[in-house]
Amino acid sequence: MSGIPIFTAAHVERAVSPSRAVDAVRDAFVEYTAGRWTMPPKVYVTNYPAGDFRAMPALGGGYALLKWINSFPGNPALGLPTVSGVVLLSDAESGQLRALLDAGSVTALRTGAAAVLAAEVLGRPGGTAAVIGAGVNGRATARTFVTRGRDVVLWDVDAARAAAAARELGCRVAASLEEALGADLVATVTPGHTTVIGDRTLRPGQHVSLIGADGPGKAEATNAALLQGRLFCDDWEQASHGGELAHVVDAGLVGPGDVTAIGDVLAGNAEGRSAADDITLFDSTGLAIQDLAIALAAFEAADELDDLQRLEL
Repeated sequence: MSGIPIFTAAHVERAVSPSRAVDAVRDAFVEYTAGRWTMPPKVYVTNYPAGDFRAMPALGGGYALLKWINSFPGNPALGLPTVSGVVLLSDAESGQLRALLDAGSVTALRTGAAAVLAAEVLGRPGGTAAVIGAGVNGRATARTFVTRGRDVVLWDVDAARAAAAARELGCRVAASLEEALGADLVATVTPGHTTVIGDRTLRPGQHVSLIGADGPGKAEATNAALLQGRLFCDDWEQASHGGELAHVVDAGLVGPGDVTAIGDVLAGNAEGRSAADDITLFDSTGLAIQDLAIALAAFEAADELDDLQRLEL
């Protein structure tokens, strides 16, 4: 069929299941660690206090990707999504555009996949799971946990939003933030403007995937909380400058030798959890290689979607 397929959010979600997203993101981390996939630094174009734009390129698997996405926190009050944008997937040999995809759905899938993948790799087997934050990416994370067979509790500052998400996903609403923070596996998926993990919140054996701090000034955990555990990240350069780790790095409390890339753990080059009582913390800043993995998975399923619109350039 001729033309460039256009994947709406609904098409992306139909093409790539949460479990397929976990597998794709796992493979992307390994390929990136091995140097077979590459990713130039993310570029921010800021218009604060309104919001910012982000250009995220990647190359791998015979394809090149550019995600042009934005984050405008005030948009919900205007009836608009906080995050929107487009993903362009091109043939790396000819340069020809192969697909256009909704960026928000790609982002949600890979965000949930990374959070849950880290929890499965670094957390203790079994146990309870909690997601703090019931926005788009929080729901994607909870959905991924549920798909992987976990019982999940949700908590959000907006109780109605948490209840609606729980009904949609088959989860339970936590009675309090403290209850959610007591789970064995915790994913914090908040805007990152207020810390939710305090100095003495974490207990031995817990794993936390920290998702919300994806830019300067954001944090979901205090410095003291981060220093309680073993630290992991998706990418040191990105995390140390704009992720959860940026604050302890700026304070001189943590350096590159103190943090392990999740790709190294997945590739068998580094140790993950070493003891049952370890507290493990994963700083997820979101990588273009993850977007590439989801885009490729969706593109591979294009022939199965009979209602895709196609663009002729």
